[in-house]
Amino acid sequence: MAENSKGSMKFIVILTVVVIGLVAAFVVLDSKNNSGSESNTASSGDSPSLEGQPTIGESDAPVEIVEFGDYLCPACKVWSDQVFPLLKQDYIDSGDANLTYINVLFHGEDSVLASSAGEAVYKQAPEKFWDFNKQLYATQPEEHQEGWLTEEKIVEAAEKSVPSIDIEQMKQDMESEEIQQEVQKDDTLVKEHGVQVTPTVMINGEMVEDPFNYEEISNKIEQAIEDSNE
Repeated sequence: MAENSKGSMKFIVILTVVVIGLVAAFVVLDSKNNSGSESNTASSGDSPSLEGQPTIGESDAPVEIVEFGDYLCPACKVWSDQVFPLLKQDYIDSGDANLTYINVLFHGEDSVLASSAGEAVYKQAPEKFWDFNKQLYATQPEEHQEGWLTEEKIVEAAEKSVPSIDIEQMKQDMESEEIQQEVQKDDTLVKEHGVQVTPTVMINGEMVEDPFNYEEISNKIEQAIEDSNE
């Protein structure tokens, strides 16, 4: 009886290990499949919805560029200073491309505050949004500092870039449900498109591997322009 009992227990343990191994293999395989689907979705022309989003350039431009950015992100400041001016000069001003900005909230409440300010400016003075966008990035310290973003800094940036803005109205709008819904809409787009780093740049729905490699960006834009002319 003792030997039979030991044999039975050994069989059960082996069976359990096998079952656990099969389940683990299935989970890993399923995870890989899902990961592959997300990757394919992000790079197969699946552009985010741009309705109601701040955009610079011609609405019917053949190339749509999307920047997922966070005003608290040092790398986004560098992109704003170095890459944006080149894009504007080479492709946006010529009518070949437009650029849309989508807020990312990777830095918590400060990101929400900055995004709310941008949305409030866009609501009140949409033609001045990009001036505010660049000014708020310019306000970011050269060396990363915690807690640098305050309401006072936002007001200073708004007054400097949008002299005609109604600051009290802007403050009210920042706290309104309408503006918070716009911020959350962007957060939803970030999650839907698997954005994990800032800045993330998409060209006609395809993510750019290195957003600071202007040669790569330029090649993708030129190819997209060529494709649109065929």
